[in-house]
Amino acid sequence: MAKRVQYNYNPNATATCSNCKSVYTLGMTVDSLPLELCGNCHPFYTGKNTVVDTAGRIELFHARLAKVKKETQDKQKNKVRKTRQSLADLN
Repeated sequence: MAKRVQYNYNPNATATCSNCKSVYTLGMTVDSLPLELCGNCHPFYTGKNTVVDTAGRIELFHARLAKVKKETQDKQKNKVRKTRQSLADLN
């Protein structure tokens, strides 16, 4: 039989936004909850077009994209070389 986990409800728990430093008092099972963005500073709710780059995700994406482009260019070059070699062998 599965063991049942007992959670303690805290009606005065706090959630703190790390971006705008807003503090919210909520009822939840943990005492405190750190937030990256809240409704006060989130671009969707504020209407501001800000880029939120968490842990360099944009840079990682561009690095992966450059790697894929380089691999496809290398494959195309190898394909052209093989075709030229096979045509030279026919002569």
